[in-house]
Amino acid sequence: MITQEHFKLLAAYNRWANARLYAAALDLSELSYRLHTGVYFGSLHGTLNHLLLTDRLWLKRLTGEGDLPNDLNAILYEDRIELTKARIAEDNRMVEVTGKYDETALRGLYSYRTTSGMPQSQVLADILLHLIQSSNSSSRPSACLSLHPHW
Repeated sequence: MITQEHFKLLAAYNRWANARLYAAALDLSELSYRLHTGVYFGSLHGTLNHLLLTDRLWLKRLTGEGDLPNDLNAILYEDRIELTKARIAEDNRMVEVTGKYDETALRGLYSYRTTSGMPQSQVLADILLHLIQSSNSSSRPSACLSLHPHW
């Protein structure tokens, strides 16, 4: 069973990995950063906006707090500095939210509605794991935890 300590570690790793990703993105030229590469969300900018949007969606489901656009491919921030600031804030929020759950809550069912309005129930631990892994789908946190000296 995944414990609260695992989620605290994964949320901290997620914050660290996003900081590295955004540092690299900020080093790119504007042309490279916004280049339409044929990926689903168009560019790195579109993809980073989508990942922030999905984290906000899940945290809204978990906490009942936060605003969401109606469109899953919405650009939340045109300016990449503002997007970076918002990512930092959301990662800090994720660390805070995951730190509040205890073992009983993690084993319990949590009900929410999808973006299409369909009711869902899932074990909270499964939701949190999906939330944390969705920001870093290119790397698996469990395989990368040992790569950073602080983990």
